[in-house]
Amino acid sequence: MSRTVTKFASLLLASLLFAAGCSSSNDSPDESTTGGKVELTFWDWDPNMDKIVAIWNDAHPDIHVTLSNPAGGDQLVSKMITAHQAKNGPDIAKVEYQSLPALVSNGVVRDITEYTKTAVQNFDAATLSATKFEGKVYGLPQDVAPLMLFYRTDIFQQYGLSVPTTWEQYAQEAASLRQKAPNVAMTNFDAADPGWFAGLVQQAGADWWTTSGTTWKVNINGAETKKVADYWEGLVKKGDILKNPSFSPQWNKQMNDGSIATWISGAWAPAQLGGIAPSTKGKWAVAPLPAWTAGNKTTGIWGGSATTVTADSKHPAQAAQFVSWLNSDDVAVAAQVQHINIYPASTSGRSLPILQQPPAFVPNQPDFYSIVKSVAPSARSFSIWGPNVTVTFRGYTDAFGQALQNGSSFSAALDSMQDNTTADMKKLGFTLG
Repeated sequence: MSRTVTKFASLLLASLLFAAGCSSSNDSPDESTTGGKVELTFWDWDPNMDKIVAIWNDAHPDIHVTLSNPAGGDQLVSKMITAHQAKNGPDIAKVEYQSLPALVSNGVVRDITEYTKTAVQNFDAATLSATKFEGKVYGLPQDVAPLMLFYRTDIFQQYGLSVPTTWEQYAQEAASLRQKAPNVAMTNFDAADPGWFAGLVQQAGADWWTTSGTTWKVNINGAETKKVADYWEGLVKKGDILKNPSFSPQWNKQMNDGSIATWISGAWAPAQLGGIAPSTKGKWAVAPLPAWTAGNKTTGIWGGSATTVTADSKHPAQAAQFVSWLNSDDVAVAAQVQHINIYPASTSGRSLPILQQPPAFVPNQPDFYSIVKSVAPSARSFSIWGPNVTVTFRGYTDAFGQALQNGSSFSAALDSMQDNTTADMKKLGFTLG
Protein backbone atom coordinates (compact mmCIF):
# COMPACT_ATOMS: atom_id res chain seq x y z
CA MET A 1 0.00 0.00 0.00
CA SER A 2 2.94 2.36 0.57
CA ARG A 3 3.66 3.07 -3.09
CA THR A 4 0.09 3.76 -4.07
CA VAL A 5 -0.70 5.96 -1.10
CA THR A 6 2.40 8.04 -1.75
CA LYS A 7 1.40 8.28 -5.40
CA PHE A 8 -2.07 9.40 -4.39
CA ALA A 9 -0.65 11.99 -2.03
CA SER A 10 1.47 13.50 -4.75
CA LEU A 11 -1.52 13.80 -7.04
CA LEU A 12 -3.84 15.14 -4.40
CA LEU A 13 -1.44 17.62 -2.88
CA ALA A 14 -0.76 19.03 -6.33
CA SER A 15 -4.44 19.62 -6.95
CA LEU A 16 -6.43 22.79 -6.75
CA LEU A 17 -7.75 21.78 -3.36
CA PHE A 18 -4.32 21.74 -1.85
CA ALA A 19 -3.48 25.15 -3.22
CA ALA A 20 -6.23 26.60 -1.08
CA GLY A 21 -5.24 24.98 2.18
CA CYS A 22 -1.58 24.03 2.17
CA SER A 23 -0.23 27.28 3.49
CA SER A 24 -2.13 27.01 6.76
CA SER A 25 -0.85 23.59 7.82
CA ASN A 26 1.97 24.83 10.00
CA ASP A 27 1.33 28.51 10.61
CA SER A 28 -0.33 28.29 14.03
CA PRO A 29 2.03 29.36 16.79
CA ASP A 30 3.11 26.91 19.47
CA GLU A 31 2.33 28.69 22.70
CA SER A 32 3.97 26.01 24.84
CA THR A 33 6.73 28.42 25.74
CA THR A 34 4.33 30.53 27.78
CA GLY A 35 4.55 28.00 30.63
CA GLY A 36 1.80 26.66 32.84
CA LYS A 37 -0.67 23.89 32.28
CA VAL A 38 -1.51 23.09 28.64
CA GLU A 39 -5.15 22.34 27.82
CA LEU A 40 -5.87 20.19 24.77
CA THR A 41 -9.17 19.17 23.20
CA PHE A 42 -9.62 15.76 21.57
CA TRP A 43 -12.45 14.72 19.22
CA ASP A 44 -12.98 10.96 19.15
CA TRP A 45 -16.00 8.64 18.89
CA ASP A 46 -14.54 5.47 20.44
CA PRO A 47 -16.60 4.05 23.30
CA ASN A 48 -14.58 4.08 26.53
CA MET A 49 -11.90 6.39 25.16
CA ASP A 50 -12.44 8.40 28.35
CA LYS A 51 -10.73 5.60 30.26
CA ILE A 52 -7.58 5.89 28.12
CA VAL A 53 -7.57 9.69 28.30
CA ALA A 54 -7.82 9.42 32.10
CA ILE A 55 -4.61 7.35 32.15
CA TRP A 56 -2.84 10.13 30.24
CA ASN A 57 -4.20 12.91 32.44
CA ASP A 58 -3.17 11.10 35.63
CA ALA A 59 0.38 10.68 34.34
CA HIS A 60 0.73 14.14 32.72
CA PRO A 61 -0.52 16.85 35.09
CA ASP A 62 0.97 19.59 32.90
CA ILE A 63 -0.84 18.54 29.71
CA HIS A 64 -4.54 17.99 30.24
CA VAL A 65 -6.70 16.44 27.50
CA THR A 66 -10.44 17.04 27.39
CA LEU A 67 -12.34 14.44 25.37
CA SER A 68 -15.39 15.26 23.24
CA ASN A 69 -17.51 13.13 20.91
CA PRO A 70 -19.26 15.56 18.52
CA ALA A 71 -19.79 12.93 15.79
CA GLY A 72 -18.21 9.93 14.12
CA GLY A 73 -16.81 9.06 10.71
CA ASP A 74 -17.83 11.33 7.84
CA GLN A 75 -19.90 13.56 10.13
CA LEU A 76 -16.82 14.31 12.20
CA VAL A 77 -14.88 15.20 9.05
CA SER A 78 -17.56 17.72 8.10
CA LYS A 79 -17.48 19.20 11.60
CA MET A 80 -13.68 19.43 11.46
CA ILE A 81 -13.79 21.35 8.17
CA THR A 82 -16.47 23.70 9.51
CA ALA A 83 -14.57 24.24 12.76
CA HIS A 84 -11.35 24.94 10.85
CA GLN A 85 -13.08 27.55 8.73
CA ALA A 86 -14.20 29.21 11.95
CA LYS A 87 -10.67 28.77 13.41
CA ASN A 88 -11.96 26.93 16.46
CA GLY A 89 -11.15 23.30 15.73
CA PRO A 90 -9.91 20.84 18.35
CA ASP A 91 -6.24 20.18 18.99
CA ILE A 92 -6.48 16.45 18.24
CA ALA A 93 -8.94 14.41 16.19
CA LYS A 94 -9.53 10.82 15.19
CA VAL A 95 -9.83 10.45 11.41
CA GLU A 96 -10.61 7.40 9.31
CA TYR A 97 -7.88 6.64 6.80
CA GLN A 98 -9.99 7.29 3.72
CA SER A 99 -10.85 10.79 4.97
CA LEU A 100 -7.33 11.90 5.83
CA PRO A 101 -6.18 12.95 2.33
CA ALA A 102 -9.05 15.43 1.96
CA LEU A 103 -8.30 16.92 5.38
CA VAL A 104 -4.64 17.27 4.47
CA SER A 105 -5.48 18.93 1.15
CA ASN A 106 -7.81 21.39 2.88
CA GLY A 107 -5.21 22.32 5.49
CA VAL A 108 -7.33 21.00 8.39
CA VAL A 109 -4.66 18.70 9.85
CA ARG A 110 -1.01 19.58 10.20
CA ASP A 111 2.32 18.03 9.39
CA ILE A 112 3.66 16.50 12.64
CA THR A 113 6.83 14.95 11.21
CA GLU A 114 9.14 16.93 13.49
CA TYR A 115 7.25 15.78 16.59
CA THR A 116 6.95 12.08 15.76
CA LYS A 117 10.44 11.03 14.68
CA THR A 118 10.65 8.50 17.50
CA ALA A 119 7.02 7.37 17.45
CA VAL A 120 6.98 6.46 13.76
CA GLN A 121 9.54 3.74 14.43
CA ASN A 122 6.73 1.77 16.10
CA PHE A 123 4.91 1.19 12.78
CA ASP A 124 5.75 -0.83 9.71
CA ALA A 125 5.99 1.04 6.42
CA ALA A 126 2.73 -0.33 4.99
CA THR A 127 0.71 0.77 8.01
CA LEU A 128 2.35 4.18 8.31
CA SER A 129 1.89 4.88 4.60
CA ALA A 130 -1.81 5.55 5.18
CA THR A 131 -0.86 8.69 7.13
CA LYS A 132 2.18 9.88 5.14
CA PHE A 133 1.96 12.28 2.22
CA GLU A 134 5.03 13.29 0.20
CA GLY A 135 7.19 11.97 3.02
CA LYS A 136 5.45 14.00 5.72
CA VAL A 137 3.52 12.51 8.65
CA TYR A 138 0.00 13.85 9.14
CA GLY A 139 -1.15 11.44 11.82
CA LEU A 140 -0.26 8.21 13.58
CA PRO A 141 -2.21 5.00 12.88
CA GLN A 142 -4.42 3.79 15.69
CA ASP A 143 -5.73 0.49 14.40
CA VAL A 144 -6.26 -1.77 11.44
CA ALA A 145 -9.71 -3.20 10.81
CA PRO A 146 -9.90 -6.28 8.58
CA LEU A 147 -13.43 -7.26 7.64
CA MET A 148 -14.55 -10.39 9.54
CA LEU A 149 -17.63 -12.58 9.93
CA PHE A 150 -19.23 -12.40 13.38
CA TYR A 151 -21.81 -15.10 14.00
CA ARG A 152 -24.15 -16.19 16.78
CA THR A 153 -22.87 -19.54 17.99
CA ASP A 154 -26.16 -20.38 19.70
CA ILE A 155 -28.25 -19.72 16.58
CA PHE A 156 -25.86 -21.69 14.36
CA GLN A 157 -26.00 -24.63 16.77
CA GLN A 158 -29.78 -24.48 17.21
CA TYR A 159 -30.48 -24.59 13.47
CA GLY A 160 -27.60 -26.81 12.40
CA LEU A 161 -25.77 -24.16 10.39
CA SER A 162 -22.15 -24.42 9.34
CA VAL A 163 -19.81 -21.45 9.49
CA PRO A 164 -19.49 -20.57 5.79
CA THR A 165 -16.08 -20.34 4.19
CA THR A 166 -17.30 -19.16 0.78
CA TRP A 167 -19.99 -16.69 -0.31
CA GLU A 168 -21.79 -19.49 -2.14
CA GLN A 169 -22.02 -21.39 1.13
CA TYR A 170 -23.10 -18.24 2.96
CA ALA A 171 -26.08 -17.89 0.59
CA GLN A 172 -26.94 -21.55 1.08
CA GLU A 173 -26.86 -21.22 4.87
CA ALA A 174 -28.96 -18.05 4.65
CA ALA A 175 -31.64 -19.88 2.67
CA SER A 176 -31.52 -22.83 5.07
CA LEU A 177 -31.92 -20.56 8.09
CA ARG A 178 -34.90 -18.77 6.56
CA GLN A 179 -36.59 -22.09 5.86
CA LYS A 180 -35.98 -23.39 9.38
CA ALA A 181 -36.62 -20.14 11.22
CA PRO A 182 -38.57 -17.57 9.16
CA ASN A 183 -38.21 -14.96 11.90
CA VAL A 184 -34.39 -15.16 11.94
CA ALA A 185 -32.33 -13.63 9.12
CA MET A 186 -28.74 -14.38 8.28
CA THR A 187 -27.92 -10.65 8.21
CA ASN A 188 -29.12 -7.34 6.78
CA PHE A 189 -28.10 -5.26 3.78
CA ASP A 190 -27.12 -1.84 5.05
CA ALA A 191 -27.74 1.01 2.60
CA ALA A 192 -26.99 3.63 5.24
CA ASP A 193 -23.29 2.90 5.86
CA PRO A 194 -21.08 2.51 2.78
CA GLY A 195 -18.03 1.42 4.76
CA TRP A 196 -18.94 -2.25 4.97
CA PHE A 197 -19.86 -2.40 1.27
CA ALA A 198 -16.55 -0.78 0.31
CA GLY A 199 -14.79 -3.50 2.32
CA LEU A 200 -16.73 -6.22 0.50
CA VAL A 201 -15.80 -4.92 -2.95
CA GLN A 202 -12.18 -4.51 -1.86
CA GLN A 203 -12.17 -8.22 -1.07
CA ALA A 204 -13.44 -8.90 -4.58
CA GLY A 205 -10.51 -6.98 -6.08
CA ALA A 206 -12.20 -3.70 -6.96
CA ASP A 207 -10.36 -0.40 -7.18
CA TRP A 208 -12.78 2.49 -7.37
CA TRP A 209 -10.04 4.99 -8.25
CA THR A 210 -6.83 4.58 -10.22
CA THR A 211 -4.40 7.04 -11.74
CA SER A 212 -2.03 7.39 -14.66
CA GLY A 213 0.15 10.44 -14.34
CA THR A 214 -2.22 13.21 -13.32
CA THR A 215 -5.25 11.54 -14.91
CA TRP A 216 -7.80 9.77 -12.75
CA LYS A 217 -10.03 6.85 -13.68
CA VAL A 218 -13.18 6.09 -11.69
CA ASN A 219 -14.45 2.51 -11.77
CA ILE A 220 -17.13 2.30 -9.11
CA ASN A 221 -19.47 0.37 -11.41
CA GLY A 222 -16.79 -2.05 -12.61
CA ALA A 223 -17.17 -5.81 -12.93
CA GLU A 224 -15.82 -6.67 -9.47
CA THR A 225 -18.15 -4.28 -7.70
CA LYS A 226 -21.16 -5.35 -9.76
CA LYS A 227 -20.45 -8.98 -8.87
CA VAL A 228 -20.71 -8.09 -5.19
CA ALA A 229 -23.81 -5.95 -5.72
CA ASP A 230 -25.57 -8.65 -7.74
CA TYR A 231 -24.84 -11.22 -5.03
CA TRP A 232 -26.41 -9.12 -2.29
CA GLU A 233 -29.32 -8.06 -4.47
CA GLY A 234 -30.09 -11.73 -4.94
CA LEU A 235 -30.19 -12.35 -1.19
CA VAL A 236 -32.43 -9.31 -0.67
CA LYS A 237 -34.89 -10.25 -3.39
CA LYS A 238 -35.12 -13.84 -2.16
CA GLY A 239 -35.99 -12.50 1.27
CA ASP A 240 -33.09 -14.38 2.85
CA ILE A 241 -31.71 -11.26 4.52
CA LEU A 242 -33.18 -8.06 5.96
CA LYS A 243 -32.89 -4.65 4.32
CA ASN A 244 -33.02 -2.23 7.25
CA PRO A 245 -29.99 -0.12 8.21
CA SER A 246 -27.46 -1.13 10.81
CA PHE A 247 -27.08 0.88 14.03
CA SER A 248 -30.77 1.85 13.96
CA PRO A 249 -33.03 1.17 16.98
CA GLN A 250 -34.79 -1.55 14.99
CA TRP A 251 -31.52 -3.23 14.05
CA ASN A 252 -30.21 -3.00 17.61
CA LYS A 253 -33.34 -4.80 18.81
CA GLN A 254 -32.98 -7.48 16.15
CA MET A 255 -29.35 -8.02 17.04
CA ASN A 256 -30.24 -8.26 20.72
CA ASP A 257 -33.24 -10.59 20.45
CA GLY A 258 -31.68 -13.10 18.07
CA SER A 259 -33.41 -12.03 14.84
CA ILE A 260 -30.02 -11.67 13.10
CA ALA A 261 -27.48 -14.49 12.99
CA THR A 262 -24.37 -12.83 11.55
CA TRP A 263 -22.76 -9.43 11.31
CA ILE A 264 -20.13 -8.64 8.68
CA SER A 265 -17.99 -6.08 10.46
CA GLY A 266 -14.52 -4.86 11.23
CA ALA A 267 -12.39 -6.46 13.90
CA TRP A 268 -13.59 -3.68 16.22
CA ALA A 269 -17.11 -5.15 16.44
CA PRO A 270 -16.88 -6.50 20.02
CA ALA A 271 -16.47 -2.95 21.31
CA GLN A 272 -19.81 -2.02 19.74
CA LEU A 273 -21.79 -5.16 20.55
CA GLY A 274 -22.12 -4.30 24.21
CA GLY A 275 -24.12 -1.21 23.34
CA ILE A 276 -25.95 -2.78 20.40
CA ALA A 277 -26.93 -6.15 21.83
CA PRO A 278 -26.12 -6.31 25.55
CA SER A 279 -28.04 -9.56 26.09
CA THR A 280 -25.82 -11.47 23.68
CA LYS A 281 -22.51 -11.43 25.56
CA GLY A 282 -20.69 -14.71 25.09
CA LYS A 283 -22.90 -15.75 22.16
CA TRP A 284 -20.76 -14.36 19.33
CA ALA A 285 -17.67 -15.76 17.64
CA VAL A 286 -15.46 -14.50 14.83
CA ALA A 287 -14.38 -16.23 11.63
CA PRO A 288 -12.60 -15.14 8.46
CA LEU A 289 -14.83 -13.47 5.89
CA PRO A 290 -16.27 -15.98 3.39
CA ALA A 291 -14.22 -16.10 0.20
CA TRP A 292 -15.26 -15.79 -3.43
CA THR A 293 -12.93 -18.68 -4.24
CA ALA A 294 -12.42 -21.48 -1.74
CA GLY A 295 -9.12 -21.10 0.08
CA ASN A 296 -8.57 -17.43 -0.81
CA LYS A 297 -7.69 -15.50 2.37
CA THR A 298 -8.25 -11.99 1.00
CA THR A 299 -10.55 -9.73 2.96
CA GLY A 300 -11.42 -6.05 2.84
CA ILE A 301 -11.20 -3.30 5.43
CA TRP A 302 -13.95 -1.45 7.24
CA GLY A 303 -12.64 1.50 9.17
CA GLY A 304 -9.24 1.88 10.70
CA SER A 305 -8.21 5.31 11.86
CA ALA A 306 -5.38 7.69 12.58
CA THR A 307 -5.02 10.30 15.31
CA THR A 308 -4.17 13.74 13.96
CA VAL A 309 -3.14 17.17 15.19
CA THR A 310 -5.15 19.96 13.63
CA ALA A 311 -3.88 23.15 12.07
CA ASP A 312 -5.86 25.09 14.68
CA SER A 313 -3.92 23.72 17.64
CA LYS A 314 -1.84 26.30 19.47
CA HIS A 315 0.10 23.48 21.15
CA PRO A 316 1.12 21.11 18.34
CA ALA A 317 4.14 19.71 20.18
CA GLN A 318 2.08 18.69 23.20
CA ALA A 319 -0.78 17.45 21.01
CA ALA A 320 1.66 15.30 19.04
CA GLN A 321 3.09 14.02 22.31
CA PHE A 322 -0.36 12.75 23.25
CA VAL A 323 -0.90 11.28 19.76
CA SER A 324 2.44 9.45 20.00
CA TRP A 325 1.63 8.12 23.45
CA LEU A 326 -1.87 7.02 22.47
CA ASN A 327 -0.73 4.95 19.49
CA SER A 328 2.72 3.66 20.42
CA ASP A 329 2.95 3.42 24.21
CA ASP A 330 2.32 -0.16 25.35
CA VAL A 331 0.18 0.92 28.30
CA ALA A 332 -2.01 3.12 26.11
CA VAL A 333 -2.34 0.52 23.36
CA ALA A 334 -3.12 -2.26 25.83
CA ALA A 335 -5.82 -0.07 27.39
CA GLN A 336 -7.36 0.46 23.95
CA VAL A 337 -7.35 -3.26 23.29
CA GLN A 338 -9.04 -3.80 26.65
CA HIS A 339 -11.64 -1.05 26.48
CA ILE A 340 -12.11 -0.39 22.75
CA ASN A 341 -11.14 -3.75 21.25
CA ILE A 342 -8.88 -2.25 18.60
CA TYR A 343 -6.46 -4.44 16.69
CA PRO A 344 -3.31 -2.34 17.10
CA ALA A 345 -1.58 -0.58 14.25
CA SER A 346 1.74 -0.45 16.10
CA THR A 347 4.05 -3.39 15.48
CA SER A 348 4.82 -3.97 19.14
CA GLY A 349 1.14 -3.60 19.98
CA ARG A 350 0.30 -6.73 18.01
CA SER A 351 2.41 -8.80 20.41
CA LEU A 352 1.06 -7.43 23.68
CA PRO A 353 0.13 -10.06 26.29
CA ILE A 354 -3.41 -8.70 26.46
CA LEU A 355 -4.04 -10.06 22.96
CA GLN A 356 -3.75 -13.55 24.42
CA GLN A 357 -7.16 -12.90 25.97
CA PRO A 358 -10.40 -12.46 24.00
CA PRO A 359 -12.44 -9.25 24.10
CA ALA A 360 -14.66 -9.02 27.16
CA PHE A 361 -17.82 -9.39 25.08
CA VAL A 362 -16.51 -12.58 23.42
CA PRO A 363 -15.16 -14.54 26.41
CA ASN A 364 -16.09 -17.82 24.73
CA GLN A 365 -13.41 -17.51 22.01
CA PRO A 366 -9.88 -17.49 23.50
CA ASP A 367 -8.28 -17.45 20.04
CA PHE A 368 -10.19 -14.33 18.91
CA TYR A 369 -7.10 -12.18 18.31
CA SER A 370 -5.16 -15.08 16.84
CA ILE A 371 -7.81 -15.36 14.14
CA VAL A 372 -7.70 -11.62 13.49
CA LYS A 373 -3.90 -11.71 13.35
CA SER A 374 -4.01 -14.52 10.79
CA VAL A 375 -6.41 -12.56 8.59
CA ALA A 376 -4.91 -9.06 8.88
CA PRO A 377 -1.96 -9.57 6.46
CA SER A 378 -4.41 -10.51 3.68
CA ALA A 379 -6.64 -7.46 4.14
CA ARG A 380 -6.68 -5.04 1.20
CA SER A 381 -8.06 -1.55 0.81
CA PHE A 382 -8.43 0.37 -2.43
CA SER A 383 -4.99 1.04 -3.85
CA ILE A 384 -5.97 4.74 -3.91
CA TRP A 385 -8.79 6.55 -2.14
CA GLY A 386 -10.38 9.22 -4.29
CA PRO A 387 -10.34 12.93 -3.47
CA ASN A 388 -14.12 13.14 -2.96
CA VAL A 389 -14.93 10.10 -0.84
CA THR A 390 -17.70 11.97 0.98
CA VAL A 391 -19.56 12.51 -2.30
CA THR A 392 -19.11 8.86 -3.25
CA PHE A 393 -20.34 7.63 0.12
CA ARG A 394 -23.33 9.97 0.03
CA GLY A 395 -24.11 8.62 -3.42
CA TYR A 396 -24.11 5.12 -1.96
CA THR A 397 -26.65 5.91 0.73
CA ASP A 398 -28.92 7.75 -1.71
CA ALA A 399 -28.79 5.23 -4.56
CA PHE A 400 -28.89 2.02 -2.54
CA GLY A 401 -31.53 3.42 -0.21
CA GLN A 402 -33.75 4.09 -3.23
CA ALA A 403 -32.99 0.65 -4.67
CA LEU A 404 -34.15 -1.04 -1.48
CA GLN A 405 -37.31 1.06 -1.41
CA ASN A 406 -38.41 0.72 -5.02
CA GLY A 407 -36.84 -2.61 -5.94
CA SER A 408 -34.60 -1.20 -8.65
CA SER A 409 -31.31 -2.91 -9.45
CA PHE A 410 -28.21 -2.55 -7.35
CA SER A 411 -26.26 -2.31 -10.61
CA ALA A 412 -28.14 0.88 -11.46
CA ALA A 413 -27.28 2.23 -8.00
CA LEU A 414 -23.60 1.74 -8.81
CA ASP A 415 -24.05 3.57 -12.10
CA SER A 416 -25.54 6.48 -10.16
CA MET A 417 -22.58 6.50 -7.76
CA GLN A 418 -20.22 6.48 -10.72
CA ASP A 419 -21.95 9.42 -12.38
CA ASN A 420 -22.10 11.51 -9.19
CA THR A 421 -18.45 10.88 -8.33
CA THR A 422 -17.09 11.67 -11.79
CA ALA A 423 -19.25 14.79 -12.12
CA ASP A 424 -17.97 16.10 -8.80
CA MET A 425 -14.34 15.38 -9.67
CA LYS A 426 -14.70 17.26 -12.95
CA LYS A 427 -16.24 20.17 -11.07
CA LEU A 428 -13.25 20.18 -8.72
CA GLY A 429 -10.87 20.37 -11.67
CA PHE A 430 -9.50 16.82 -11.84
CA THR A 431 -8.65 15.28 -15.19
CA LEU A 432 -10.54 12.04 -15.87
CA GLY A 433 -9.59 9.40 -18.38
